[in-house]
Amino acid sequence: MNADLGQTRVAVGAGRSGQWIEIGLDLVERLIVVLLFAWLAGSVALAVGRGANWFNGVQVVTEGLNVFFILIRKRATAVSHRASDWLISIGAASGSLLARPAGLPPLGPPSLAGALILAGLVCQVWAKLTLRRSFGLTPANRGLKVRGPYRYVRHPMYLGYLVGWIGFYMLNPSLWNTLVYGFCLVCQAWRIEAEERVLAEDPAHAAYRAETRYRLIPGIW
Repeated sequence: MNADLGQTRVAVGAGRSGQWIEIGLDLVERLIVVLLFAWLAGSVALAVGRGANWFNGVQVVTEGLNVFFILIRKRATAVSHRASDWLISIGAASGSLLARPAGLPPLGPPSLAGALILAGLVCQVWAKLTLRRSFGLTPANRGLKVRGPYRYVRHPMYLGYLVGWIGFYMLNPSLWNTLVYGFCLVCQAWRIEAEERVLAEDPAHAAYRAETRYRLIPGIW
């Protein structure tokens, strides 16, 4: 759910150099998420094989869906070439792939952590099926979506990420994962601000903001 970026927007196909920049950035983005996902999946598979809770594997499915939708997404009609937008978006989307099974006692019942991971997965799948090939990482115009979970909050997919992260962290509390998810939360908040700035230039988004007040957490923000 993205739009143009004012003075920083660049129309895809507006020039040969712009096309090559767009293609290059897109390929780098896809390569990063595929490599990080492979690393995460391998680490979790080894941990589960050594006796870690199998709910960790559900989080791998969740992250795998992100990679899948990134690989099949359609081209944007306009995309930001602002470096900070790309870096923050990649950090928000890829940072969670650095989380690892901790091998320490979980925080609370594993069943609760598993329920949160599953709830986050359901929320993400619902949002992604609504977006379909309009899914993307960086601020870009891939069409405005206002149905499904987008009727309740403006960034339901990110809400699903947050719920799943909490569940995985409960199963795997560690200093490393604290740093990883702290980084992800900062990047995700910045990413939302960037997307809201982008979407503010879409006239249809003003009406959507008036109808759907909250960005991420109903009643809070």
